[in-house]
Amino acid sequence: MSEHLLNAALAAAARGWHVFPLRPGVKFPALHGERMCTGTGPCENGHRKWEQRATTAPDRIRATWSTGPFNVGIATGPSGLLVVDLDTLKPEDPKGTPDGATSFAALCERARQAAPDTYRVRTARRGEHLYFTQPPSIRLHSTKGRLAKKIDTRGWGGYVVAAGSTTPTGGYEPLCGPETACLPSWLQSILQPAPKRPQASPVAVAGQSRRYADVALAAEVRNVATAQVGEREAKLFRAARAVGRFVAWGDLPRHVVEQALQEGGEAAGLSASECRSTIRSALDWSVAHNQRRRDAA
Repeated sequence: MSEHLLNAALAAAARGWHVFPLRPGVKFPALHGERMCTGTGPCENGHRKWEQRATTAPDRIRATWSTGPFNVGIATGPSGLLVVDLDTLKPEDPKGTPDGATSFAALCERARQAAPDTYRVRTARRGEHLYFTQPPSIRLHSTKGRLAKKIDTRGWGGYVVAAGSTTPTGGYEPLCGPETACLPSWLQSILQPAPKRPQASPVAVAGQSRRYADVALAAEVRNVATAQVGEREAKLFRAARAVGRFVAWGDLPRHVVEQALQEGGEAAGLSASECRSTIRSALDWSVAHNQRRRDAA
């Protein structure tokens, strides 16, 4: 058994795939975790996880598998792989749930694409692993259910169990298929995260807020200056309350707002004292009211 697993590890490494040992008979890494790290050997300069310790070096592989019948893990990220995992149904799955193979066939049909022809492995639970090479210009990470139900992928940060490994539920067997194909572009487009929208700098946001406040103030001043007799003081009061929020938020200096509204009120025919009294009262209320709302938010 040890010889068989050693050959499986060497065969994967010969393809350029980085391998590491899994515990005998199961799918979990046989390497120590960070909490148990002694800081010696490969971890002399800091703890190295299984993804970092995976290797294609035949001498290291022989040395490791000579110590026990380890299953073979393939670190998909360093290997340049993206493996599509088509899972089978479990007893607890709701009735009518499609398995991974069915979901993948439907995905191909919706994309109007033929099922990709690539290297495949039958898993212990009779699912399938479809192996693809990642484009060199991108870095795809593992996903769960992004393609469809019962379909996961293994890329950076993930691993798969290599053909030749065995578990109590069955072995991992290579299926007929050509060499590993490149990841189809239509699959890549689903898996590749959308680029993040650039965020405006605080300076730009502040500039936009100030421009909006300037426009709002100018509109309120025009509204006051053209007010008819009988509505002038009310319009001035409402204008001061409306633009007071920009004073509270720091978009406009208070003296600028007071001066602009004062000119608008006097242009409408109000006296200077009437304007000052109305503006001061309305601004005091608006600034206090909008400051409380911002603090609460």
